[in-house]
Amino acid sequence: MDETRTTDRDLLVLHALRCAGTASLTRLQQFTGFDEDDVESELIDLGAAGLVTRMSGPLSGGWSLTDAGRDADARRITAELDATGRRGDVTAAYDRFLVLNPELLDLCTAWQLRTVDGVLTTNDHDDHGYDARVLDLFAGLDRRLAVVCAELAAVLPRFGRYRERLGDALGRAAGGELEFVADSTASYHTIWAELHEDQLATLGMRR
Repeated sequence: MDETRTTDRDLLVLHALRCAGTASLTRLQQFTGFDEDDVESELIDLGAAGLVTRMSGPLSGGWSLTDAGRDADARRITAELDATGRRGDVTAAYDRFLVLNPELLDLCTAWQLRTVDGVLTTNDHDDHGYDARVLDLFAGLDRRLAVVCAELAAVLPRFGRYRERLGDALGRAAGGELEFVADSTASYHTIWAELHEDQLATLGMRR
């Protein structure tokens, strides 16, 4: 496949694998918002080009980038950002994201562990008041992250998808689906990590 003639949808599916790592078709659908049939069609084309591969064994059904796919994604994402002429704006948004990142990690710890009678223990989620307080803190953090996401999406619209996914995950957690905080591939914590990886990839940085 000639990289110069691939579609935006090709890039978004390719880049989803860059940010999520090995992923199932369902997870890639959640990441991109495309229909599963469309995602699968893009994966088949990308696979024929040698840019992605379908895993076998324990990870059967999962897809991942090849080395050529990782290189192709890096080139195309760099070109996409350079074409905007706004690298400085994305860098500034990333710097603001980094200020929020430790708070996210602290809140995930507070969600998974709590102190009972002076002893740190696994949160069994039986104390609904405690969980509600932690979720309120997540909501406050999310409102501040929304500003960062808006700044990123103003330069590269694909970042707008994170705002939708993060809001959905937090809403489902508040509605009682507690795994959407930190315990599933569609959780707030997982989507946050993908957003972090996306910013690093976009700016050509390493952790």
